[in-house]
Amino acid sequence: MKQQRIEIIYDFPQSVEKIFTWIGDHNNLGEIFFPFKVTRIKDGQGDVNGVGSVRKLSAFPLIPVEETVTAFQPNQLIEYRVTSKFAPIKDHLGVMLFESYNGGTRLRYTITFTGVVPLLGPALKVGLGQGIKRGLAKLAKKSL
Repeated sequence: MKQQRIEIIYDFPQSVEKIFTWIGDHNNLGEIFFPFKVTRIKDGQGDVNGVGSVRKLSAFPLIPVEETVTAFQPNQLIEYRVTSKFAPIKDHLGVMLFESYNGGTRLRYTITFTGVVPLLGPALKVGLGQGIKRGLAKLAKKSL
């Protein structure tokens, strides 16, 4: 199966510190990854949402998926991988890069993965990409 790639560049009016703090908190991510409910199930090292922290994404009737943070640099970088044994995707990597831009924040968000069955990857790419963009637009309007 072909590897899928989602690339999103999104500019926020809020500061890097505010955007990183909000996005870095697993318990906020359900607003971006709707309809998935996101819950931190394991604390990270040094920061509850840092390296080694695990979050669970669930949405009925889908099988829950676990993601583990593999890199965490405050106000700069969050990297994570899907670590569930029975996930509908494999070779997953999510990378969020944060930088100051025009008095606010620029987020460079890249997700790569491969679907485990034909046509799943392309369908997930479209749905996930559109859903994340909608969630980020909502976040941009929040007063953090």
